[in-house]
Amino acid sequence: MSAPDLLHFEDLDGDWDRYEAALYQVFEQDIIKFDLSFRGHPVNARRAPEHERKWACFWHLISEGRVEDDRLPDLRRCERIRWVRWVIENADVCGDIDVWQNRRNGETNWLLWYREEYLVILAARTGYFLLRTAFCTDREHRCQKLRRERDK
Repeated sequence: MSAPDLLHFEDLDGDWDRYEAALYQVFEQDIIKFDLSFRGHPVNARRAPEHERKWACFWHLISEGRVEDDRLPDLRRCERIRWVRWVIENADVCGDIDVWQNRRNGETNWLLWYREEYLVILAARTGYFLLRTAFCTDREHRCQKLRRERDK
């Protein structure tokens, strides 16, 4: 079982506006309008604060940075926008996805790690999950930390 094809910047002739629109279309179809669920509970996305009429969660899925207003697009995250829904839907049936819980800042999170390459984080809420973010795990230090946490 393998993840969906990547959506490359070059697929839209290197036109950022068209690429961003295509990414948002996938986000709308796969996250907002789709009846996405994990372990029998709905998965919701954070809408506010919207930026350029796009949901806050969208920006977390395609950009990186510690300061919210200074996040920059990350093409590796962008390319994998189709993987978010796929990882969530297949977390319990695909042997290439490791699933575990952690606690951060008093919250319980579910980590869904595909081939130690791509991590989706869901925050547990009462009766639903909140899609926090998703990103590539290409830094060895981060992978080592995640492996230790997963293997506990």
